Amino acid sequence: MSEHVYRATNVLGRGVLGLLGIRTTWTGIEHLPRSGPALLAATHVSYPDFLMIGRAAAERERYVRFMCRHDVWHLPVVRTAMDRMQHVPVDREAPAGAYLRARRLLRAGEAVGAFPEAGISYSYTVRSLMRGVASLARETGAPVVPVALWGSQRVWSVGVPDERGREPRPSLARGRRIDVDFGEPLTIGAGDDLTEWTCRLGEVLTAQLERLQGLTHHLPGEGEHAPWHPAHLGGHAPTRAEAAHLDVVPRSAVSPTWGPCS
Repeated sequence: MSEHVYRATNVLGRGVLGLLGIRTTWTGIEHLPRSGPALLAATHVSYPDFLMIGRAAAERERYVRFMCRHDVWHLPVVRTAMDRMQHVPVDREAPAGAYLRARRLLRAGEAVGAFPEAGISYSYTVRSLMRGVASLARETGAPVVPVALWGSQRVWSVGVPDERGREPRPSLARGRRIDVDFGEPLTIGAGDDLTEWTCRLGEVLTAQLERLQGLTHHLPGEGEHAPWHPAHLGGHAPTRAEAAHLDVVPRSAVSPTWGPCS
């Protein structure tokens, strides 16, 4: 039943993207195993990121069970769909339940999707990372597939609030392009340090993300004001330092040793 709901959701999502003229392309999809446990660790640049990743993974006949903010389940119809697709609600105040559920899914051979930044980065750099991905991989032996995506931040994402405290609304502009990149699987040994491994993951995700951000079709035009592009790459998004008061990062997260210094 869960796969039927997932397929229907994918069809609906493709329809919406089609109406907006959005084209999603992916690379490295061969790195996602066709069967067995897999833990996807993805960058987070927009609210609909999981739709793009899930759509790409379906090409490998994998239906990713995403770890998502628990307040999504507050909407009755959405809650039913999320449960049927076996997504995992994450309550930051009590994350143990989500961890245990994700572990069960991995041990059952499922593909689980996680956003280790625990939120969207206002600077569009890879921000502080949670150790949960490293811990799940070490405990279950599941390979970690690093995933980066870019372009979806121009559809619906965070942004510096205006004078009324409002963040950007979804954009209905047509013709956007979204790129999703699946990297080579990573493994973690039984004796590996979770913090050190998480720092390595941060470096891998940063390299993937910056490669996508540097693609010609994603670069700002000459003289264009680009709050949707990172400052250290020529855009006008807040720098890491400027975004510090906007990013809500759990205290237990690993601070960046990767990416730009400020």
